[in-house]
Amino acid sequence: MTRPLRIVRLANFVTPVSGGLRTALRHLGAGYLAAGHEPVLVVPGPEHRDETTEQGRVVTLPGPVLPASGGYRLLTDRRAVERALAALAPDRLEVSDRTTLRWTGAWARAHGVPAAMVSHENATGLLRTRGVPEPLARALADRLNRRTARGYDTVVCTTAWAAEEFQRLGVEHLVQAPLGVDLAQLHPDRRSAAVRAGYAEPDQPLLVLCSRLSPEKRPWRALEALAELRRTGTPARLVVAGTGPLRAKLEARARREQLPARFLGHVADRDGLSGLLAAADVVLAPGPIETFGLAALEALACGTPVVASRSSALPGIIGGAGLPAPDTGEGFAAAVRELLDRPEAARRAAARARAERYTWSAAVAAFLAAHEGAVSRSVGPEPAPEPERAR
Repeated sequence: MTRPLRIVRLANFVTPVSGGLRTALRHLGAGYLAAGHEPVLVVPGPEHRDETTEQGRVVTLPGPVLPASGGYRLLTDRRAVERALAALAPDRLEVSDRTTLRWTGAWARAHGVPAAMVSHENATGLLRTRGVPEPLARALADRLNRRTARGYDTVVCTTAWAAEEFQRLGVEHLVQAPLGVDLAQLHPDRRSAAVRAGYAEPDQPLLVLCSRLSPEKRPWRALEALAELRRTGTPARLVVAGTGPLRAKLEARARREQLPARFLGHVADRDGLSGLLAAADVVLAPGPIETFGLAALEALACGTPVVASRSSALPGIIGGAGLPAPDTGEGFAAAVRELLDRPEAARRAAARARAERYTWSAAVAAFLAAHEGAVSRSVGPEPAPEPERAR
């Protein structure tokens, strides 16, 4: 191993009830620590805290809540972040927000610290979900990604879907590092007839949506699929694990349409969540801009196939252990029926086998290889903004 590195990680959009990013940060931090490095995670919160945890040191800086986000906070006090970075004196910087925190690349270069930006999403897809037409979304994403690539010594993408945006710009300092899943805790052995009976009868297919209930996740697609399945004679039931700003509207819709959907809110108990995922017949992942989709991968680890938006990165993750679906309720319902037509033992075995390709040990090794081999490319300010073109 190279000398121990102090790896300071910055992240926004992390809350006690958030999902994939929080899980990824926790496992990567624990892996860095186990490898002999010194990880420090800096995140926003309601007040200042400095704690020692299983993923290393976690520093919380006060940050405001992003309106209509369901509780997400942001590191908006640049001076406070700069003071924290100066005090922490990182050997490496790892940033998980290429919008409001992109300025940290300039800070790192000015201080000779090799810095990596972790790109979890596809900017073109994100802009399209906000109603931006494809050509304009692509042009805006290219501008954002070009500046991100110039500002950091390494760009780390967790999927080929996310990496494509940088590849089309010819970015050479690009690393692909897939994330992982806890294959011990999340296992087909968690499947329990008693747990399943609490949600559905033996002849009722059990669907699960494990997601933040926010607009970009398109959680209403699960209700649309449930309605279509029942309309066409499949007596499915739906359990929703997760919370967010759309929960009240979704519950009201389920009541209004008399859909058998049960909303559990945030499920903090990891054993309980794995039991639910293992009990399901199919897990739905309707978000069109899902990146690595840890909830979907956790379902596969429990032996449960996944129907995912064909617009997201998930079709490449789930492979033959699930199906991509058009972004409609009818499309998701058709994919669910196709999966249910497969022999149960075969579909569950395929799901587990697919999940076993993704381990946290491999993810940690890939991220550490990027950090250990990184050298600051230059020292200086972030490149000036590109001039606006006349329209």
